[in-house]
Amino acid sequence: MLERQTYKTLQRDSKLSKDTLQRTFYYFLSKAPVTPIIHHDNVYLRVDATYFKRFCVVCYQDDLLSYTQLFRFSDAERYEEIKEDLENLLKLGLQIDSITTDGHKATLKAIKKVMPKVLVQRCLVHIQRMCLLWLTANPMYDAGKELRTLAGYIHLIKTHNDRQYFIQQLQQWELKYKVFLSEKSFKPETGRYWYKHKFIRRSFLTIKRALPNMFWYLDNDKIPKTTNSIESYFGHLKNHLDLHRGLTKEHRINFIKWYIYFNNKSKL
Repeated sequence: MLERQTYKTLQRDSKLSKDTLQRTFYYFLSKAPVTPIIHHDNVYLRVDATYFKRFCVVCYQDDLLSYTQLFRFSDAERYEEIKEDLENLLKLGLQIDSITTDGHKATLKAIKKVMPKVLVQRCLVHIQRMCLLWLTANPMYDAGKELRTLAGYIHLIKTHNDRQYFIQQLQQWELKYKVFLSEKSFKPETGRYWYKHKFIRRSFLTIKRALPNMFWYLDNDKIPKTTNSIESYFGHLKNHLDLHRGLTKEHRINFIKWYIYFNNKSKL
C-alpha cells in the first residue's frame, strides 16, 4: 500500500479521491507493458543483476541510449537464462560491440558461449570495491596495505601509460609477496591445509584474472568501464518501491516493468 503521506500528496495534486487513486494504481499493476527493442549499430551493453527481497532482475542496458533493451526476473543469475537472453538479443537484430559486466561466472560463461568474439569489459568499480572490502580499511600486513593502495588506483587509470604503470606495480607486488601468498596453515578440525592469507590472495587473484578484460575502454571511449549506471538506476527504483509496502510479488514485478517502460520512453 502507498504510504499515507504519499496519498495525501497525490490527492492534492490530482484532485482525485483516495479510492479512485487506489483503483487506478491497482488497475495498472494488474497488467504490464511490453518493452520494445531499439535497433542501432554498435551497441555497448551493460549487464548487471539487482536483488530484491524475493527475486532478482537481470538487466541488459544499452549504454549509448541509457535504454534497457531487455530484462529478466529470476531467483539468481543463471547461465542458461543469461545465455537465452543474449541469444534473443542477437535474434532481434542487435549489433553488440562490447559487454560490460561485474564478472559473475554465469554471465562470463554465457557471453563466451553466445558471443565469443565480443569484447568483455570488466566493471572496474566492482573489482575495486570487492578488493577493498576483502582487504579491510586497516590491513594487518604490509602486503595487504600495499595491495590496497594499488586497488585504490584502479578507477584512476585513464591512459595506456597509467595501465602500464599499474600492471608493472602489480607484477612487482606479486614477485615481492610470492612466498607470502603461498603460506598455508593446517586446520586440525578438517585435516586440511588452507591458505593463511586468503583474503589478500583472493584480492590479488581477482585483479590478475580480470586484467585481460579491464582496459578495453582505453581503446574505445564508448565502452563503459563500469556498470554503475545500472546500480544507480535500480537504486532509484528501490526508493520508489519503498513507498509501496504490502504489494504482492506479482504487483512488485509489474511495478518494476512499468518503471522500466516509462524510463525507456523518456530516452526516446
